[in-house]
Amino acid sequence: MKTLQDFNFKDKKAIIRVDFNVPLNDKFEVTDATRIEAAKSTIIKILEDGGSCVLMSHLGRPKGVQDEFSLRHIVKDITKIIGCTVNFVDDCIGEKAEKAAAELKNGQILLLENLRFYAEEEKGDVAFAEKLSKLGDIYVNDAFGTAHRAHASTTIIAQFFEGKKCFGNLLAREIESIDKVLNNSEKPVLAILGGAKVSSKITVIENILDKVDHLILGGGMSFTFIKAHGGKIGNSICEDDKMELALEILKKAKEKGVTVHIPVDVVAADKFSNDANTQICDINNIPDGWEGVDAGPKSLEQFDAVVNQCKTILWNGPLGVFEMEKFAAGTIALGHSIDKATKNGAFSLVGGGDSVAAVKQFGFEDKVSYVSTGGGAMLEMLEGKSLPGIDAILN
Repeated sequence: MKTLQDFNFKDKKAIIRVDFNVPLNDKFEVTDATRIEAAKSTIIKILEDGGSCVLMSHLGRPKGVQDEFSLRHIVKDITKIIGCTVNFVDDCIGEKAEKAAAELKNGQILLLENLRFYAEEEKGDVAFAEKLSKLGDIYVNDAFGTAHRAHASTTIIAQFFEGKKCFGNLLAREIESIDKVLNNSEKPVLAILGGAKVSSKITVIENILDKVDHLILGGGMSFTFIKAHGGKIGNSICEDDKMELALEILKKAKEKGVTVHIPVDVVAADKFSNDANTQICDINNIPDGWEGVDAGPKSLEQFDAVVNQCKTILWNGPLGVFEMEKFAAGTIALGHSIDKATKNGAFSLVGGGDSVAAVKQFGFEDKVSYVSTGGGAMLEMLEGKSLPGIDAILN
């Protein structure tokens, strides 16, 4: 696996695919700069070697050229985070971009305009990728969030940099962290899968059963398993058409010696709202008109014991409707359990949009071993799929 450490960038121009698809408010201010901060160490390494950086990214889902999606809005944030001036050019290919890249001196940074202003980017157009390739000497992919897309800048461009392409620090760390969980883990290994639907996690569950010792199934998806076993789940979310599959998953887990943990009690609410009335129910006996919205105290006690006996922990998906303060206790308690296990030497990896949002919201970001930056990309890796953006560098 070629990384930044395999190259000296002195007098070289690195063209770097970053993921600066950051959220902006109505004043075009960045509201969460995590993705820019994540690329910092890659950019600094290249500048410190005595090279220069040409940064390319997409922002949002523009239909052609739309100023609201222009990357010029985030130049001041990148400048502030990296600590040096960022030049901007209002195109990403062609004469203007080539001139700006040619004039770039060692130690300088150039940000290209939004790649998705061109439809060719998402189509994986070879001619478009070739035009981008003219802007640098070495290609660096540091965008894990888009590594599962075969777009021009994430995958196709790599063919024009034979022997001169590598992973940036962020992408290398993402690959290593997921590999550590899936292939090089210290046992016992625990996967915690939450969220609303079993259907969105089926392939993940099937792929990780050979690699884990314990599996916690929480959140809305747990009710499909409970109902499949004949439990009464009231008005709780359930995928009736996946009940047979749920039983099959439990059977497979048993055959492979994986211990499955499902909540035993829940916080039930009489409506899906922060001002709902709540009660603690046995998960197999939720009254009609009530729905499970969070894991109950007995479940959290059991989960804490499981988490703290494991040496490798993967967390993907919350235990309840954490977006509502009243139903966030289970997800917060799980965060504390993982924090404690991590302090005691476990390796903990958190990934997937909702779990990442939860660890940030409740201050666990620095208390786990690694927080993944790519929701869809991480899920595909956990499903055992190869990612085109990664394959393009490896091959």
